[in-house]
Amino acid sequence: MPHPDAPPSRRGLTVLAWLWVGLPLGYGLYELVRKATQLFTG
Repeated sequence: MPHPDAPPSRRGLTVLAWLWVGLPLGYGLYELVRKATQLFTG
């Protein structure tokens, strides 16, 4: 997470970068668990 003393513009950029990576990663993990559950439960 951003350093508490970071300027606001840099803090916003850091949050945007985390979302840019975190949202697709979270969706990918969700799909992985969903499809693995289907695979192992039939």
